[in-house]
Amino acid sequence: MADLSAFPITSKWPAKNPDILQLYSLPTPNGVKVSIMLEEIGLPYEPHAINIGVDETWTPEFLSLNPNGKIPAIIDPDGPGGKPFGLFESGAILLYLAEKTGKLLPSDPAKRYETIQWVFFQMAGIGPMFGQLGFFHKFAGKDIEDKRPRDRYAKESARLIRVIESRLEGRDWIMGDEYTIADISMLGWVRNLIGFYGAGELVEYDQLKRVPKWLERGLDRPAVQRGLDIPKRP
Repeated sequence: MADLSAFPITSKWPAKNPDILQLYSLPTPNGVKVSIMLEEIGLPYEPHAINIGVDETWTPEFLSLNPNGKIPAIIDPDGPGGKPFGLFESGAILLYLAEKTGKLLPSDPAKRYETIQWVFFQMAGIGPMFGQLGFFHKFAGKDIEDKRPRDRYAKESARLIRVIESRLEGRDWIMGDEYTIADISMLGWVRNLIGFYGAGELVEYDQLKRVPKWLERGLDRPAVQRGLDIPKRP
């Protein structure tokens, strides 16, 4: 049985089965990237719900695994060299799991880096901009009379989603016929933008032709459907 005692997070969220990957997350747009990935690749894992509503990511135990205080994070008992390995940042986790299993990342070097570039595009653009739009449109920011902050993020989110629209011309997935971690990185964010955030009108989502079909294809995948609800919210 793997010994995870070197990871203080396991004292607050004990592993029932320390021999399988431990996921510390919540079904947010960033969190579901990893749960969807794990469901797609079929790697056994144990999910732990981290209640961000009561600031559990800022507890000493969670910060010992991710000093940035964000979900998701993982501990792989069978990490590099066969030793337990902790990792945070959703994009890094997607790459790690893809390389660990040889799934959802092309083996051809050029296509591999092309896929990674789109994951980085999501991490640097889609996530931060859609998240800020959500804040200023749905959450506390909606009460601010000055709508310039909201409109700024709406304009940039509209531009970014049209980058995806252009990329999908003649393609079912970001990388063409092959569904990859690039798609996984973006599905939850686009779903959230038009669903939970209710910002579809702000980015003129109805004018898009390819992104809605891409999103529908993604959401039809059984692994995506399962991953969107893991871990169960507290």
